Amino acid sequence: MSILTHVLAGLFGMGSWVTICGLWVELPLIVPQVPEGWYLPSYISVIVQLANVAPLFVTLMHRFRPGMLNETVVIYFIVGFGILASLFLAFFWSETVVVQGVKRSVPLLLLIFFISIVDCTSSVTFLPFMTQLKAEYLMTYYVGEGLSGLVPALVAMVQGVGVMECINASQILRSNETHLNRSEGDTNYLVPNYQPANFSVEAYFFFLTAMMVVCLVAFLLLNYHPAVARERPNNINGNGDSISRWKHKKSEQKPMMRSQKSSQKPRSMFGTGMYTWMQVMYIYVILAWVTALTNTGLPSVQSYSCLPYGDQAYHWSATMANVANPVACFISMFYTQRSLVLMGVLTSIGSLIGVHIMAMAVLSPCPLLVNETSGAVIIVLAWFFFIFTLSYVKVIVAVILRDEGHSALVWCGAVVQLGSMLGAVTMFPLVNIYDFFTSGDPCNSSCL
Repeated sequence: MSILTHVLAGLFGMGSWVTICGLWVELPLIVPQVPEGWYLPSYISVIVQLANVAPLFVTLMHRFRPGMLNETVVIYFIVGFGILASLFLAFFWSETVVVQGVKRSVPLLLLIFFISIVDCTSSVTFLPFMTQLKAEYLMTYYVGEGLSGLVPALVAMVQGVGVMECINASQILRSNETHLNRSEGDTNYLVPNYQPANFSVEAYFFFLTAMMVVCLVAFLLLNYHPAVARERPNNINGNGDSISRWKHKKSEQKPMMRSQKSSQKPRSMFGTGMYTWMQVMYIYVILAWVTALTNTGLPSVQSYSCLPYGDQAYHWSATMANVANPVACFISMFYTQRSLVLMGVLTSIGSLIGVHIMAMAVLSPCPLLVNETSGAVIIVLAWFFFIFTLSYVKVIVAVILRDEGHSALVWCGAVVQLGSMLGAVTMFPLVNIYDFFTSGDPCNSSCL
């Protein structure tokens, strides 16, 4: 195996969700400066799902006009578009527009929509593109995809995201109403005062832009470097020859046809046909459920579940969640599984941990052990193992579908986006319309 190809596959994967993941970890610095306050995470979740119009178009084109949409050209376009959107984000993220007499972060929300189009479309283009390389490189791609959250989180730690001190409300102006939930006349309580970061939010977004440029360079080399060309199975053209790949896809179905004739069980129409329709549905339902939880469902209430334990608990939970993803993918490189039973067991474990996280969000601002160090430790560990177990489930699904061919991976990306959309649609009204959750207070002193 080519070490260069592994490195390029990882760098390519890092560009898949780096802008959205980077935005999540930067929220403690962004939120105090935007009028939406801590409602912004739920807005982001919904905006990301609105951007699913792009992967929906790609999926429908693949289904009804196979071979017409040049996958390589699409990737070039969305990565280039992502570079521009990230660059504009650095300049306009703090601008506001008055809408019906109320200040709104229209430029920020619009640019979030643009970078969401890029990241969502990567689910139905980046992963299928990896079928042009040997199966070993799919694991490296997933490690890179995990690093798309970890690397920005580490940079945010160096930046000093969320460093604050609790001071009496009478010592500061009441302009920062995002964190003030008491009456106008009551100032005898603690509020968070965020310390200046080591470098600005603008510089952080420039860093995200640079990571997108690295992704583009990696993709160029994956297409044209001679060392990568030797790693392509069956001599599939790396320049995006859609006709060759369409013929290759058709040839993938021949074993399925033979399997269907030789078995009395109804087989699926994917690739090898090794799985029944019920098993295929089971795999995709699991994938939709897992992505609904990890991509939008619980991230929408992460601030509610963590902030009552302190700002550092929130920051560390976001960081450790980003650590968990690449760790799970790295382990899968040495311990690859295709067990449907293990998939179900891990999904159940991760879901139970998710129940604990959701319960703490519902109990906010006074969850269990709110004023105890153990409470903060438990919530950080809960977020780590929640993402770890369900990330490994996603890898199991990817390994199975990789063997089933290009078409299965395209539908894999579509189901990922569908699950994310269901999670966002479920959580947004609970958070923003019905006020089901009460904002967590990092300087909580009311739950003694």
